[in-house]
Amino acid sequence: MPLRKALLPTDYLSLPNTYPTVNSEEYLNSIGEWQAPKRSPGLLRQTNLHYNLRVPISSKPLKTLWLLVALLPFVALGLPTQEPPSASGARILILPRKIVSGEHATLAVLDVSGRLTPGVTVEFSNGDTLKTDTTGRAMFVAPLNAEKIYAAIQGRTGRVASTVVTSVESPSATQEVALAPRVASLSDRFEFMGHGFCGDADANRVLIHDLPGLVLASSPAYLAVLPPPDLQPGPAQVQVTCGQKSSSGFTVVFVSLELEAGNATLAPGEHHKLTVRVKGSTAKVNLEARNLAPEVAELQGGTPVRAVSTGGAENVASFELVGKQRGNFVISIRLMAPLGAPRS
Repeated sequence: MPLRKALLPTDYLSLPNTYPTVNSEEYLNSIGEWQAPKRSPGLLRQTNLHYNLRVPISSKPLKTLWLLVALLPFVALGLPTQEPPSASGARILILPRKIVSGEHATLAVLDVSGRLTPGVTVEFSNGDTLKTDTTGRAMFVAPLNAEKIYAAIQGRTGRVASTVVTSVESPSATQEVALAPRVASLSDRFEFMGHGFCGDADANRVLIHDLPGLVLASSPAYLAVLPPPDLQPGPAQVQVTCGQKSSSGFTVVFVSLELEAGNATLAPGEHHKLTVRVKGSTAKVNLEARNLAPEVAELQGGTPVRAVSTGGAENVASFELVGKQRGNFVISIRLMAPLGAPRS
């Protein structure tokens, strides 16, 4: 049957006899099982960086079909009754793209399920190391004599780069948003750049349609923010403050992504069409698909593959898969939105 609903932060996928209703009290762990931890109000946040479609390939009709929101499905802060994620499961490092020499900045580390992960050692290219605190984030001071610095999770391949600018290039007396996306996903973090932000992530206040967003990583020149869970598709005003400083509000069009798949079987060698519906905008948007299980299925065009939606009232984009062997294929789909001058 087709996928009819988007997985929003407090939404759920309606499939018969599959999974229970999902709300803000629940989270999806890395193997797709539902759990419901007790928590204090406001301490559990969900963030969906990628929609992962897991579909069993078999010779039988397709009956088990679900979306696994992975890489950043949830951010959990301070859950006293839940065991914290193991540092060994850390996979994703969120480092501000731009930091200011000699000033504080905040990074975040998440596990494969998207949970902020405490106790993770992060290594910098200048020899510095630090560990994430109980919130899965860590503050650090940008180097004084460098133009670029790299960081990586200890024991993991791959580095993340950050450009170091001077205080002259990023004045702190006033605040301004210089670069922001025109469109963003309701279930993904979005980022913007400028000057006058707070290096301590929690010291920033970002309101989106008068609802508070969650700042994941920050520097005086950069913010990465998760939209609030109750935000609806469509244009929304974004307002940023840091202490007594504030900048002019700007507008971002927030969209939801709905994935659809038919009930046809997908056997090895057979083709399958994956349709993504964009809700909240009639403009064309750029999407990127990555194949996270290439041994099971092939994503036509390689990985990653980019596609442009059709625009209009029926705003859709399509990707094609080819079965290779029995198993679960996992396709990650992201909205790609370049930064530009913000719109008021």
